[in-house]
Amino acid sequence: MNIRLEQPQDYREVELLTREAFWNVYRPGCTEHYVLHCYRQRPEFIPDLDFVMEHDGRLIGHVMFSKAVLTCDDGTLLPACTFGPLSIHPDYQRKGFGCALLRHALTVAKDLGYGAVCMEGNIDFYRHAGFVVASSLGIHYHGEPRDSDVPYFLAQELLPGYLQGRECTYRTPAGYFVADDAPAAFAAFDATFPPKEKEVRPGQLWT
Repeated sequence: MNIRLEQPQDYREVELLTREAFWNVYRPGCTEHYVLHCYRQRPEFIPDLDFVMEHDGRLIGHVMFSKAVLTCDDGTLLPACTFGPLSIHPDYQRKGFGCALLRHALTVAKDLGYGAVCMEGNIDFYRHAGFVVASSLGIHYHGEPRDSDVPYFLAQELLPGYLQGRECTYRTPAGYFVADDAPAAFAAFDATFPPKEKEVRPGQLWT
């Protein structure tokens, strides 16, 4: 297993990998490959936390990080980061590769001085990488009641004491909504990939 920074020559293969990993998971089809495609040009994108994973000479995983901001109740704007998509090829899912890739990226994020990371996901998976429900750290999701646990909103303090007991609010960076904001551009981009059947499945968040 080898983890390295993504290179420009990897872009198309990584986008195809991301499409395969997310197809029909959260919605019929997926948008994650387009989010990734566009995000590389955004100022929030963190090139030093853009990793691919190889196994037996095959590219099987990828994770992308971006800058985020926590707005504290005292008016402080606290730098943080978020990540996603985190993609593992379907042939290699549920075998520990995703957790290994994420742990590597989080270690580098800490070394680079990022104090906290927030994300939206399933606690049953991400607790293995050190995540907790964000409200337990005093970080609240924008638009959700302060007294709600919001079980899908997770966080991890990378630098001990970074949050200093503050109460903060997190808003998902705008770049993650690019497919919804530009549906025609997204459809044109997706059409450049091999055709796949979109399916409505139980458990999808958007149908």
